[in-house]
Amino acid sequence: MASPAFEDIAETFDFLDDWEDRYRHVIELGRAMPPMDAALQVPATKVEGCASQVWIMPVIEDGRFDFQGDSDAMIVRGLIAILHALYSGLSLAEVTRVDAHAELARLGLDEHLSSQRSNGLRAMVERIRLLAADAG
Repeated sequence: MASPAFEDIAETFDFLDDWEDRYRHVIELGRAMPPMDAALQVPATKVEGCASQVWIMPVIEDGRFDFQGDSDAMIVRGLIAILHALYSGLSLAEVTRVDAHAELARLGLDEHLSSQRSNGLRAMVERIRLLAADAG
């Protein structure tokens, strides 16, 4: 149930043979993401369980899920951009049904992220699922 934006990322990852190229692409995705307003970077939007500072603020309009996110680490900003591509525009019910582990496994992230980054990514996915469930 991946969005076209996420499919584009998956296709790019398929094209890039080397993990270092994929890593650079993740960082580029983070750089391209608009920054989150510093006023929204508060304890209520902070994602616990991440080694880096991570904030996610839901934006729900007409039953569709979107979010703003940011981090103090460029690779994590890139992971947030990937999650944005995965979830943005879905209905609240669809967000809770996305098999994020399977979708992200298509990118090979699980094989190349440190255990701390993997734990942080899981924490971000869980936070997104909870935000959508709470809003629904």
